[in-house]
Amino acid sequence: MDKMTLGVNIDHVAVLREARKVNDPDILNALNIACESGADQITIHLREDRRHIHDSDAQNIMKLSRLPVNLECSINKEILNIVCDLKPHRATLVPEKREEVTTEGGLDVFTYEDEIKYAIEQLHDSIIPVSLFVDPTIQAMEASKALGAEMVELHTGSFANIFAMLNSNLSHSKHSIKELELPRYELQERLEKSLEDIKTASIHAKKIGLEVAAGHGLNYHNVSYMMDIKEITELNIGQSIIARSVFSGLSEAVKEMKRLTTR
Repeated sequence: MDKMTLGVNIDHVAVLREARKVNDPDILNALNIACESGADQITIHLREDRRHIHDSDAQNIMKLSRLPVNLECSINKEILNIVCDLKPHRATLVPEKREEVTTEGGLDVFTYEDEIKYAIEQLHDSIIPVSLFVDPTIQAMEASKALGAEMVELHTGSFANIFAMLNSNLSHSKHSIKELELPRYELQERLEKSLEDIKTASIHAKKIGLEVAAGHGLNYHNVSYMMDIKEITELNIGQSIIARSVFSGLSEAVKEMKRLTTR
């Protein structure tokens, strides 16, 4: 079975820092702990509104990381220019809305085909491999390949939301997802369909020569489902690791996730 790479997204450390506008917690401490605790890759997202990671953070992480850096970014021209200067080990193009709390879905590779194609060409000119963060559909896999990406990262947010409504207390909290307040049998059916979509997209992506990653909403309770899909060889996980670290410490949180994602 293919080895699974764990990318630890440290954005949420910067979210905590920005809550009080002080350099505490220090994102570079998080970088070092993740590197020492079993992460295979560091993932960060330089958003247009700089709500967490700043330009200086990205520069310092690129200089100091002993692990490959996967830099998530939009197709905004200003951001792309910064990414080309930073030269991360990989750029992952993601959709971005100022009003969203977190990324809500996959990149629309059909509506923004020309812009994405230009972005990929610009990144390739700077010798930066490209992954597209897309929904798990056959059509998105085909479009990603045609646009010239080397890799796709399947958006697992829908799966994670259904799983949480079915297997946690989310439905009893103020964060309950209204459109998923459904009978348990229907949630179970939707969960199985979501998993089948991820598996089918993964198989097709690998068949046409794309590397396959997955991410968004993955945590200590649901990640095992991704481990059963052999075509997926990389997971990028952030919020759940940082949330767990509040209680167990970041080193132990990374080590525990690494244990769960080792094949």
